[in-house]
Amino acid sequence: MALAMAAAWPLPAAWAQTVDAGSSAGSSTVTITGRSSATPSLAGFGDVPLAKSPLQASVFGAQLLADQGIFSLGALTRLDASIGDAYNAEGYIANLSSRGYALDNRFNYRRDGLPINAETALPLDNKERLELLKGTSGIQAGTSAPGGLVNLVVKRPTASQRQARLEWREQGTALAAVDLSERFGRDGALGLRVNLAAERLDPSTRDTTGSRRLAALALDWQLTPDSLLQAELENSRQSQPSVAGYSLLGNDVPDPRRIDIRRNLNAQPWAQPVVFNGSTASLRWQQQLRGLGAWAEGWRLTAQAMTQRLRNDDRTAFPYGVYDSNYVCTDYCDRFAPDGSFTYWEYISNNERRRSDALALTLAGQLRTGPVEHAFETGLLHTRYQARLQDQVFDIAGPGRIDGSLQSPPSARFTDANTNRDERGLEWFARDAMRLGSAWQLWAGLRHVRLDRASVRTSADSSGSLRATDYDRQATTPWLATSWQFSPKTLLYASWGRGLETDVAPNRARYRNAGASLALNSRQKELGVKHGNDQVEAALTLFDIDRGVAADFGPCNDSRDSCERRVDGSARHRGVEAQWTRTLAQWTLQGSAMLLQAQRRGSQTPGVNGQRPVNVPRNSLRLGAEYRPPALPGLVLQAGFSSEGSRVVLPYDNSVIIPAWQRWDLGLRWRQTWAGTDLVWRVAVDNLADKRAWKESPYQFGHAYLYPLAPRSVRASLQAGF
Repeated sequence: MALAMAAAWPLPAAWAQTVDAGSSAGSSTVTITGRSSATPSLAGFGDVPLAKSPLQASVFGAQLLADQGIFSLGALTRLDASIGDAYNAEGYIANLSSRGYALDNRFNYRRDGLPINAETALPLDNKERLELLKGTSGIQAGTSAPGGLVNLVVKRPTASQRQARLEWREQGTALAAVDLSERFGRDGALGLRVNLAAERLDPSTRDTTGSRRLAALALDWQLTPDSLLQAELENSRQSQPSVAGYSLLGNDVPDPRRIDIRRNLNAQPWAQPVVFNGSTASLRWQQQLRGLGAWAEGWRLTAQAMTQRLRNDDRTAFPYGVYDSNYVCTDYCDRFAPDGSFTYWEYISNNERRRSDALALTLAGQLRTGPVEHAFETGLLHTRYQARLQDQVFDIAGPGRIDGSLQSPPSARFTDANTNRDERGLEWFARDAMRLGSAWQLWAGLRHVRLDRASVRTSADSSGSLRATDYDRQATTPWLATSWQFSPKTLLYASWGRGLETDVAPNRARYRNAGASLALNSRQKELGVKHGNDQVEAALTLFDIDRGVAADFGPCNDSRDSCERRVDGSARHRGVEAQWTRTLAQWTLQGSAMLLQAQRRGSQTPGVNGQRPVNVPRNSLRLGAEYRPPALPGLVLQAGFSSEGSRVVLPYDNSVIIPAWQRWDLGLRWRQTWAGTDLVWRVAVDNLADKRAWKESPYQFGHAYLYPLAPRSVRASLQAGF
């Protein structure tokens, strides 16, 4: 059964995919259901449906993103209770968390299954869907932060399709995009798809006007019934001033109702926009293997290569503590002063160049060994990453105030060294889904990785050192699970897995173990149930993730050998996720919730154990409803509700907290046909009650930041398929 709906409001964790029968080709709607046969490619077990897999994932399709007005990864927090903000600034790199752990932009993102770097603005106009695999990701990544992996799936050629979209958002953001697809040759063996987009960016926050553009091309060629060649190319650019965060006023959280949250503290005369340029290209060949015998069926060999080139200009007027002209901190080093004053720092890091390359070879298929049926996959993945940067400016400019009344002079632009990086990885992996009868299934995965990483400063320090570091490491991350098909409509499962991150002690004289690498191991246990029938889809998941934390020990002053960096206990996140969808006549009701207990343990630092981590809510909730009036075919009325619990602001001090917040959204979608053209109208009001609250409290770069909930805004769009 597939739910015949086009979800447009906050959704529970997706288990499958459905297609809105009234949509144009290529605009499939990915929704949430526990029984559909679709499978996110990131799940890693071939064609095994996610509804029958012992893991949780969310899948967000192109139409859902259009319904929500989502054009950046940072807005995914609206769609699933387990996804949160993690220094998610307007006009900057999207930073997300999953199950309370911040995702690493270098290691937790994939594009058609291959690793990419997300230290950029990733366009979504040419993406068919986004996938989030939840939990410890060692089954899919050699190194990554626990919590989840995000996979971007590129739109590929389909049957003839021509689609155009216009969209407007407050204050003056305007988007124009086209999506064209066609097949050529005998039996449509050749396919071509083009996506073009151009947007003027003018969000509700003032002084953030910018622009972005995208040009993307996808090709495929069905050489034979068993051979498929696919290629795609994407080029994008975004230029926009980023939005600087607010902070504490001394020891107090400022009242967001008394602050003009549309003010951008980055608006100084000398401030420059952040510019993201990106180009990505990939080539994939799939070959079906025949004649292997009755014991082996459906085998496929896949070879895939991808390269990504990024060039960033990262620049901002940075509010950071209160310092004098000699760089000496006063009483407020990591926050604003009680009267709202702070120090502006000018940050400039131009011409940042990053390159990521990946090459994968995968063999997958089904086989039988005695009474056991296997869905097996194995392969190799080779990755290479380079970061080539220049000396950066991070220099005091002058004083600022939270009310924007002060204009600071620019800094003297003294430069400091940056860090170039080189990384190589070689991974071997194997996964096997073993059916042990009609009800029981055993799942196993193993990934072995060899890492070689090196870094060097862009210029020497006062002692003449470039502080070069290099290390290599090998690790194996296993994953095991078992599932029981309790009934045709209910699946029970339990899983256990491990993951890995690496850290390195800076190569500075103050560290006794300068240059030493640290392994930050993580492990996860998960227990879940999935159920679905003709009217209800539901799931309940219990998870327990424990991840190592690196910390400095000692005074860490300028004295030689004054401190040491080592693993200091762990951050343990235990929680429960619940997802629910109910269809009844013209109504569709949906919900997604997460309760999370996150705390430090095993630390040798006094006062740390038992503390809540910064910027992690204890609970989050997403609710959505759709109503289709029988008298008006094609019209869908929509409502959404979002809620998040309180968040801690300062590390090692749970006394400073930002309160919980709630938000309502309303909208509609109306599909009609006019003169042979399929038209889809969308109108929505986000944050209907204009709720004022702090939505997140990231502690980044040694500073406490506060980001406000976006004020009430209106958006409208028209999509035409012809």
